[in-house]
Parts: sequence; C-alpha cells; structure tokens
Amino acid sequence: MSEPTIRLATAEDVPLILQFICELADYEKALHEVEATEASLLATLSFPGDTELKDSRKKGVYTALITPAGATVPVGMALYFYNYSTWRSAPGIYLEDLYVQPHARGNKYGLRLLRFLAQQVKAVDGRRLEWSVLKWNTPSIDFYVSEAVGAKPMDEWTKMMVDGEALDRLAN
Repeated sequence: MSEPTIRLATAEDVPLILQFICELADYEKALHEVEATEASLLATLSFPGDTELKDSRKKGVYTALITPAGATVPVGMALYFYNYSTWRSAPGIYLEDLYVQPHARGNKYGLRLLRFLAQQVKAVDGRRLEWSVLKWNTPSIDFYVSEAVGAKPMDEWTKMMVDGEALDRLAN
C-alpha cells in the first residue's frame, strides 16, 4: 500500500486551509471566533519559494498538508511556526493547529503530520515540538500522550493570552 504524501501548502491551497480552520473551530465549538479570511491567510502564511518576506507578518508560518495515497485532495493539516527556547538555546516548532477531517481519522494521518514536524525540528537542530490542547478534548489528549506520540502535559505552565480590547490597551 502506498504512503500518503505530505507537502507544504502553496498559495493555491489557501481556500482549503481556511476550510480546515473553520472545521476545526466548529469541532472546538468556536466557529464564531474565526476571523481568518483567504486574504488574511495569503498575507500571513509562508509558502515554499518565498524568497523575500517583505511583510513582517510572514515569519515562517507554514502549513503541511497530508493527502491519502491515490487521492488528490488533502484531508488534514499541521499549521506551525518556528520558535526559540532560551533555556535550551535552540529553535523548535510550535504547532498551532493539527487537524484531520473526521472521515479520514484512524489512518494515522495525525501521527504522520507530527512525525513530519519532528523531522523539521531535527533538521534545524531544534530541541522541542510543542502545542496546546483544550482540556476537554480528551480524544486528542489521549492520542498525544499515547506511546505513539509520547507527549507529556505541561501542567505546571498556564497558557496566557492578551487579545482584543486588552491588547489595544496594552499597546497604548
């Protein structure tokens, strides 16, 4: 049996990326919070062949797409960017979103995407791959902590975020 293919998204994939973002947001009961548009994704995502990042919002934000063997349409994505650990003095990757469409789950596509990201971390001599997961999302948590993935919850850390009006106040 042939292997699925993983490739970096191009600008032509933006409608599909937006579709995946909306499907994931719907699953997380937050579809009403999606502000992304095709135009905003084109302005902020990086694509293979980008040689000059004129827009400062484009700083290495990539989307890996997975397509089943013999198919032409991707069924999942991993949207990620490079980060840096001061304690380890090394780069890493932050996985913003991992999504596989419901009909394609159970085929190890999520695991394959995580392996792809782990390879990207190792390719830059990085030291960690990290992400956040909603506490109620036990199917995903169970997958992440499984022996196949081997992630460990970082319970001693609390994710913090400033957005909306609070961000405006802080900026001023």
